[in-house]
Amino acid sequence: MKEEILTHLNDPRHLEKLYRTNKAGFKQEFSGLYPQLSGNVLAEFWQERLHYESDAISWGSRKEFLFVVLASLLAGILAKTPSIFGLNEEFFYPRNIGFLVFPFLAAYFAWRNKLAGSKIAFVFGVMVVCLLYINSLPNSPTSDTLILACIHLPLLLWVMLGVSFTGQDLKDYRKRLDFLRFNGDLAVMSAMLVIAGVMMTGITLGLFELIGLKIEQFYTQYVVVFGAAAVPILATYLTQTNPQLVNKVSPVIAKIFSPLVLVMLIIYLGAIIYSGKDPYNDREFLMLFNVLLVGVMALIFFSVAETSAQEKSAWGTWVLLLLSVVTVVVNGIALSAISFRISEWGITPNRVAVLGANVLMLVHLLLVTVMLFKTITKKADIPQVGRAIVLYLPVYFIWTAIVVFLFPVLFGFK
Repeated sequence: MKEEILTHLNDPRHLEKLYRTNKAGFKQEFSGLYPQLSGNVLAEFWQERLHYESDAISWGSRKEFLFVVLASLLAGILAKTPSIFGLNEEFFYPRNIGFLVFPFLAAYFAWRNKLAGSKIAFVFGVMVVCLLYINSLPNSPTSDTLILACIHLPLLLWVMLGVSFTGQDLKDYRKRLDFLRFNGDLAVMSAMLVIAGVMMTGITLGLFELIGLKIEQFYTQYVVVFGAAAVPILATYLTQTNPQLVNKVSPVIAKIFSPLVLVMLIIYLGAIIYSGKDPYNDREFLMLFNVLLVGVMALIFFSVAETSAQEKSAWGTWVLLLLSVVTVVVNGIALSAISFRISEWGITPNRVAVLGANVLMLVHLLLVTVMLFKTITKKADIPQVGRAIVLYLPVYFIWTAIVVFLFPVLFGFK
């Protein structure tokens, strides 16, 4: 695309066609070319167009706002389904928690991106199959395979959201990186909305308490439930209509927390040795160890996604490389621990699921670490690291599908 932009620099019609074909790719390539095009009037125009950020808050179109309001109400009603129809909450929520969020977000992006009918059918067809399947599994609260299916199912729905988000450019790794970036922005915006909601809740309950009215039960059962269901939908809407609200916050968070997490991990590994705790004989500790691993990996991937869209920083790349190396060590410990537990106490659904996830994450981390090292040695650049990250994501999808659909059968629904 870079050569095509240069060739047709003075052809506005062709540039517009290129831009509409692949907006993310065009913006990235043009931004790289712009320093050598400075002074060209058309290049100046495109630079302003691609990087213009309004200070005003945009509420999108009327239809978009109405869509968000209706989706939020439907999500809230769906969250209240057990109360409305007298269903068992312990049955409903573990199996269906993902359906309170992802179908609505997928519908939003399908509508916003004008997704083709075939892709809409695929996305929501998969979701319907998942919905019917998870609710048809035997109701055995002690079943490990059921618990694993409930934990992994939201990941499948998340992938379907990614398909809806990328629109017609599913194979374009830049759009996949945009999706990772969106998840980071969504987390930041959701956190801000939750904080605001908590403050509002405290003030509201306090004010009614002053006049002698107890509204805690009503407020919790309705306002909090509907508000919680609306948070991801509203946060998505705000990030898409007002990207300037978080597109400067998210990179700052990534830059601040990456070195802090690196230092914390190094100290933590030393503290493990000092304390005598180990994940080999302590199941709960191993579980927390893996949660830590997933969190750090998410931070690395999010940081790479943000860095690929921002100015490159050698310091930031070094931090990510060191963080990746330390995370590989953490993953190695977790992998050896789960292997030890399998050899000592045999195969269970949980152990196989953790083992598979650890192996996949280790391979992924090694790929990312190698690419970061190549970036440091000038043999690659950050966008290539991002490419290595997103091209591996389908592997997780396959493993997740195996855990959700095959594990219950393979292990006899135990």
